[in-house]
This record gives sequence, C-alpha cells and structure tokens, in this order.
Amino acid sequence: MGRDIKIPLQAVDLAGTLLFAMEGATAAITANLDVLGVMVLAFATALAGGIIRDVLIGAAPPQSLRDWRYAAIAFLGGAIVFFLHDFVVAIPGPVMIGLDAAALSLFAVAGTEKALVYNMHPFIAILMGTITGVGGGTVRDILLAHIPAVLRTDVYATAALAGSAVLIGARKLRLSSPQAAALGGMTCFALRVVSVWQHWNLPLLLNK
Repeated sequence: MGRDIKIPLQAVDLAGTLLFAMEGATAAITANLDVLGVMVLAFATALAGGIIRDVLIGAAPPQSLRDWRYAAIAFLGGAIVFFLHDFVVAIPGPVMIGLDAAALSLFAVAGTEKALVYNMHPFIAILMGTITGVGGGTVRDILLAHIPAVLRTDVYATAALAGSAVLIGARKLRLSSPQAAALGGMTCFALRVVSVWQHWNLPLLLNK
C-alpha cells in the first residue's frame, strides 16, 4: 500500500471511528446501559464494520485489531459521551444527523478505497464500502434488540452505496484518489442529510 494512499485512508478511517463510537455510546446511554454497555456499544459501532470488511477482503488480522489507535479512538469516543453526556444530549438534532452522515460517508469512502487497494473488483469494492458504513450500526442495533436501521425504510445503506458507487465512477473517469473520495463522500453525506430533511424512505411492499 503506497504512502500516498495509506495516510489519507487511515485518517479518514480514524475520524469515522470516533464519530461512530460516540453514536454507539449515545445509543447505549439512551437504552440505560451501564458503563460497560456504553463501551461495548461504542466499540461495536465504531469497529464492527471495518472488521467485517477486512475479514471479507482477506486483510487479516483486521486493521482495527492490529493498530491500537482504533481501539483507543473508540474508547475515547465512548468516554466523551459517558462523562459529557449532558453536553452531548444537548447537541441539536440536525447537528447529530450531520455528524452521523459524516461518519457514514467517511466509512463508506474508506471501505471502498481499502477494497480497491486489495484489488477487489469495483462492484465488490462498492459493497465493501457499504458494509463498512452500515456494519457497526447493524451490530449495535442487534445488541439493543432492535431491527437494524439498514433493513427498514430509512435511506441509510442506500446513501453509503451511492457514495461508494460515485467514488468508483470518479476513479473510472481518472480523477485522483483524493478527488474521487471527496466526491463520493459528499454524495453520501448529501443524500443522507437530504433524505432525513425531506423524509425520504425506500418503498414498502404492501399487502393489499
């Protein structure tokens, strides 16, 4: 993995890890879990998607288990929410939605880029980007005994899928890796935020 790819990719991965850890910890506190539960959900939400991706593409052991910084960032995110809970819950809803969309975008981009580095087919790279973005949230919802958000009508996984696809398309058009990643990330972010703002949902199959 070249230096020009590795450093930005890791920075994006770590940024997404912090945001998703805070999101998982917030969900744990909302569910009235203790400090262990907060940390477990912070770790699961932040790291599960990347672990699943790395296992599927053959990057073993997963990066988040080889590099202590991932666990440290996840712990930091959980600790921030636990000790500053009153401040975190006071953050306006639109800001939290923006942070969630940013984390989804960062992970979708990082997952797609890493799959490409491991010479995965572009279609598979798109799927890996989507799995990276939604895997942690899916594990979090399962631990909380909820139906995973990605299986409901909310435009969430679709946003990650679109962002990953745009990244691949931009690379095919010979844009540089940072340009393609920025375009894919902005697509994912915009689609997620606008879908919440406009209350967009995927269609349901209704029994008539």
